[in-house]
Amino acid sequence: MPISADLNKILDKRYENTELDKLVTAPVAAIAGVSDSDAEALKKAFGIKTIGDLGHNKYFRAAEAIVSLAEAGR
Repeated sequence: MPISADLNKILDKRYENTELDKLVTAPVAAIAGVSDSDAEALKKAFGIKTIGDLGHNKYFRAAEAIVSLAEAGR
């Protein structure tokens, strides 16, 4: 089943028309608001180079799980 989503508000303009499977391998700076220096800091601290790396990072996943569980318990 094809997936469709309007990601324009969360992507840097250069990546707005990029297919989802290509976004996974795009640099983390492809996310709107993530500067090149932010991307460099993520790379240095966590080895994160791509959007996929960010999405699969165990620390970010743990934080997301904690926030989701806390919100569900309200």
